[in-house]
Amino acid sequence: MNALLQARTAYGVAEDATRTPRDAEYQAFARATRALTAAARSGKTAPGQLADALTLNRRLWTVLAADLAIEGNALPEGLRVGLLGLAQFVLNHSDTVLNGGGDVAPLVDVNTAIMRGLRGQDAQ
Repeated sequence: MNALLQARTAYGVAEDATRTPRDAEYQAFARATRALTAAARSGKTAPGQLADALTLNRRLWTVLAADLAIEGNALPEGLRVGLLGLAQFVLNHSDTVLNGGGDVAPLVDVNTAIMRGLRGQDAQ
């Protein structure tokens, strides 16, 4: 293993240890959003890339929805209900996109809004 890889490995562990749950959520949304954006740029030339990006994003939202549905979730009920509604939209719209009847832009927009919220920024 070279020195650069060793350093990345060592510092990566330290970085993970100091990451807050919000940071981890932000990173998960950022990763899914980058994948969706890249797939949209590739267009119809890379249908597998689109399917992979949609699958990644669906997994993220499925995990989020499961967490929101847990009785002990600490978020206010109104926020939980709103996020569960967004999760349903994301899952339904992903099916539409996979069937060739939609665009990934609304999915990117929803993820971006969530990322702004996680960073404490106003929606724009």
